[in-house]
Amino acid sequence: MLRVSGLTVDIPTPRGPLRALDDVSFELAPHRTLGLVGESGSGKSMLVRTIMGISPARSTVTGSVRFDGVELTSLPRRAARSYWGRRIAMVFQDPTTSLNPVLTVGRQLTEATRAHLGLGRARATERAVELLDLVSIPEPRRRLRQYPHELSGGMRQRVTIAMALACDPDLLIADEATTALDVTVQKQILDLIAGIQRERGLALILVSHDLGVVAGRTDDIAVLYGGRVAERASTRVLFAGHRHPYSQALLAAVPRLDRPAGAAPRTIPGTPPDLVLAPPGCRFAPRCPSAEDDCHRAAPAPRPGADPTHAYACLHPIPTTKAERR
Repeated sequence: MLRVSGLTVDIPTPRGPLRALDDVSFELAPHRTLGLVGESGSGKSMLVRTIMGISPARSTVTGSVRFDGVELTSLPRRAARSYWGRRIAMVFQDPTTSLNPVLTVGRQLTEATRAHLGLGRARATERAVELLDLVSIPEPRRRLRQYPHELSGGMRQRVTIAMALACDPDLLIADEATTALDVTVQKQILDLIAGIQRERGLALILVSHDLGVVAGRTDDIAVLYGGRVAERASTRVLFAGHRHPYSQALLAAVPRLDRPAGAAPRTIPGTPPDLVLAPPGCRFAPRCPSAEDDCHRAAPAPRPGADPTHAYACLHPIPTTKAERR
């Protein structure tokens, strides 16, 4: 359904060009769920925003984004609108900023169905009621007359999910859709998205900085670091046989119940790279405990793992066999 090949995004800055994405490639099949994980600044949001055609206005985008065989990066803006919102929809990270504070919930919910599906006012209103009911908002008809500030954070996020589902898209992108919510509401929202995906047969991209969130909710995972794909594999393979030191560091940072009480959380030493002055070799090399001299000279090309779904960009990967450990 979705094939991203060699996607690169350069953004001009007063200090020079910033390479926010660098040769990113992956595929997503229908009905599958892909997790995009990495620290803040790794390029996750830039990647999904570029797919949606909302990368920064002055940015330069090269590479390919093909959806059902159609190249989206070269489509005229008018033609692209028939895909964004209609066939590819996105739930943004902060519902407070993604909802218009001066428009009612009903006005914002009916806008997409009237524009993309050609529904009249009455049918669009009924469709909005159905959508609010779908995302488990009580008294949906009354909510249509309310403004976003009259709803709780969890209900606002449910409204943004309803908006994304308004035109029955084939691909749903959830960009850290639960970051601003407490843990209980976070689980409710993730369960809601998973249930809707099963019911409607959507493909899903789930963006998160937390591997614990994507562990049981994705089929495949792509680990991003410094605008590049460090490792990608099926979820099972990544958790059981990851090869990139950055993937290992992310997994080690996940809180565990079997750690001693009061033990300090494990962190990754150092800071993410400056993407204007990025190092010439592997971008994780300055923070990597396994880095050697060659890691600082050239960016490693993706290497195939033992599983067909597995690839990792590392010159000195984590050993997984006795022979490699010697």
